[in-house]
Amino acid sequence: MYMSYEKKPAVLLVEADTSLRRIIALGLQHRGMQVIEANSLTTITSAVAQQLDLLILDVDSKAHRHQSLLEMTQSHPALSPLPVVVLAWENPLVVEESEGVSDVATSAPNAVMYLPKPFDARILHTTIDQLLLVRAANEAAIEARAEEVLLASYSTHTSPSVWPVVTAAGLLLAVIGMLIQVAVAALGILIVMVALLVWTLGAKSQQETGKISIGM
Repeated sequence: MYMSYEKKPAVLLVEADTSLRRIIALGLQHRGMQVIEANSLTTITSAVAQQLDLLILDVDSKAHRHQSLLEMTQSHPALSPLPVVVLAWENPLVVEESEGVSDVATSAPNAVMYLPKPFDARILHTTIDQLLLVRAANEAAIEARAEEVLLASYSTHTSPSVWPVVTAAGLLLAVIGMLIQVAVAALGILIVMVALLVWTLGAKSQQETGKISIGM
């Protein structure tokens, strides 16, 4: 099962043969992909096209070849940036290898890969996985460059300011001033209490001394 994406990759499968389309769709769904099945590109809306990650086109329908399908995808504003796997009986661009497919290790995000029919489902899945990984790597690189540009613009347009330091110093002084006022007020209250206590004790002592003198 395809586990390299946080979300399910959305694959558009355009296949006129209903049975073959269903077999391919079930295999991709088993690998954790979201498959949108269609027998024609005319049924695909712009909203759906913007959510896609990859296209699978079967350009052969019985004895006829619909090369216009690929031309339509390349001229579509939402589909043209996507990688495409083209299924065809004959394809001069396929490089004959032991597995029967051309090398898919390309950095082009909109690469077009051809598989000769009849094809091995394992080769189709491997091709799709590699194209999706290339697409994910390109998207990550684009996001990284966008973040670098954004950070560079911040550092260019944002100059260091002294006002945060001044604000912090003002708050510090305000707090110190409040603490000093509290300390002075507490000291004054303490002096008043001590003075009242001494005054009261002194008056009481004088009264007792006067009583003793009268008694004598």
